[in-house]
Amino acid sequence: MTTAIGLVVNPAAGRDIRRLTGGASVSNNYAKRRTAGCVLAGLTLVDDVDVLVMPDSTGLADRIVDDAPDDLGVEFVDMTVTASGRDSRAAAAHFADHADAVVVLGGDGTTRDVAQTIGDVPVVSISTGTNNVVPTPVDGTVAGAAAGLVGSGAVPAAEATTRHGTVEVDVVRSEETTVIRGLATVGVLDRPFVGTRAILDPSDIVGGVVSRSSPAEIGLSGIAGGLVTHRPDDPGGVGFRLSRDGESGATAPATRVKAITVPGNLSTVDVAEHRVLDDGEDYAFEVDRGVISVDGEREHEVRDGTVRLRPVSDGPRLVDVESVLERAADEGRFRLG
Repeated sequence: MTTAIGLVVNPAAGRDIRRLTGGASVSNNYAKRRTAGCVLAGLTLVDDVDVLVMPDSTGLADRIVDDAPDDLGVEFVDMTVTASGRDSRAAAAHFADHADAVVVLGGDGTTRDVAQTIGDVPVVSISTGTNNVVPTPVDGTVAGAAAGLVGSGAVPAAEATTRHGTVEVDVVRSEETTVIRGLATVGVLDRPFVGTRAILDPSDIVGGVVSRSSPAEIGLSGIAGGLVTHRPDDPGGVGFRLSRDGESGATAPATRVKAITVPGNLSTVDVAEHRVLDDGEDYAFEVDRGVISVDGEREHEVRDGTVRLRPVSDGPRLVDVESVLERAADEGRFRLG
């Protein structure tokens, strides 16, 4: 039986302004092409694999397909290319019906786009973006091997994946409600417009809700992680708001927290309040003028509205790459005799 593996390579990932103003790493299209080539090589660990590749407008996907190993069946997804996040969502919607596992090369935003339409298909997410929380910097060959093992059923998906949480947002203005969805983090910023999209100044942060938190992570999840650890597959999330202009806005004094808010920048922030949220529990902000950031990028401007955020445990099934390969080795799948 043939195993179908989806491949999403976002040519726009890892190119925002944080690479000029901070210490974020660089991932150009040549590096992504090399990583994708390694993914395809890793997939040859499993017999009878077909690869479905998301097309793009830069020619990157064409080169990946041209360089594919001869023993893999490789073809493009039949879809309209828009050079936006809609491409990842469209490809993922196709994979939801036609793929046994998916490998994503991108950042938090790309993984979020895929997560919105991928359903229950297992996802291996490789970091090629900026300031990432969800994708990991795993070798492409290793990632491809893990995707092949899970997609083929050699390692059962139910035992090799964890369900990542998400954050739902309702932006309510008079009689209009806009719904937004994030994967790891959603923040409220004291900014008048989207601008460069990246969050550069921690003093802009009003607060937010995260589906995961750890002091080892960067950005909003790192701020929350200085107070409480919340694993990606734990139900619920963490809500917090920062002190503004020296006022805590809460009955208790503000708590000072050190966090890596941007690569290369260790910041001190004053947290007015925080609490662990149950699955589906609202955490609200009244916003006169501001911007909603989603997984590290400014996405939506708000004026005179109420922003209600809630963690929801219905995100993508992410593959634990290391445990997959360890289990395969324990079962002798790397032995030739």
